[in-house]
Amino acid sequence: MAGFFIILGHATLEFVLICCLLLATSAIIAIFKIYAFLIVFGLIGGILLVTFGIFVIRGVYKKPIDVDFTSISKDGTKGFSGNSFLGGIWVSLSNPFWTIWWAFIGLSFMINFNVNFDNPMALLLFFLGHELGDFAWYIPISIFAYYGGRSLNEKVYKYVLIICGLFMMAFGIFLAINIIIFPPNF
Repeated sequence: MAGFFIILGHATLEFVLICCLLLATSAIIAIFKIYAFLIVFGLIGGILLVTFGIFVIRGVYKKPIDVDFTSISKDGTKGFSGNSFLGGIWVSLSNPFWTIWWAFIGLSFMINFNVNFDNPMALLLFFLGHELGDFAWYIPISIFAYYGGRSLNEKVYKYVLIICGLFMMAFGIFLAINIIIFPPNF
């Protein structure tokens, strides 16, 4: 259940951030209607995703993978036994990649798919879709870490990281190309 509450804290913070981003962009919406700005913004978001993917793959080959779930205590805690909801907020806030992701990639998606306060259904679907994706990914990860992490095969873990890095790179390329081919209609 800790994984669920961590993600719930993360989702709460993301809801606040999405609203703040939309408020800030609605104040300067004329800039976002400039096609050249949208292209640059989408390209920066795509390049960052490709870069993050490269960092993940490079990390697999550069550093030895040190995964140790064997030190998890009998009660299931490892280094943190506080409020998991607040832990999810703290982990999100302290992750610089989370901030960069939302500043460029998340905002690019919101612009690209016309997510704004004037389109509440798009806002609701965007938020729920994003958070359901987080839950679909992190709940199995937290269950795996709790139950199966003690027997994690290092080679399998490396392949999972490589596949995730490649997926991130492909998604970045898609985002960068998509904003050029299919710009949002205001």
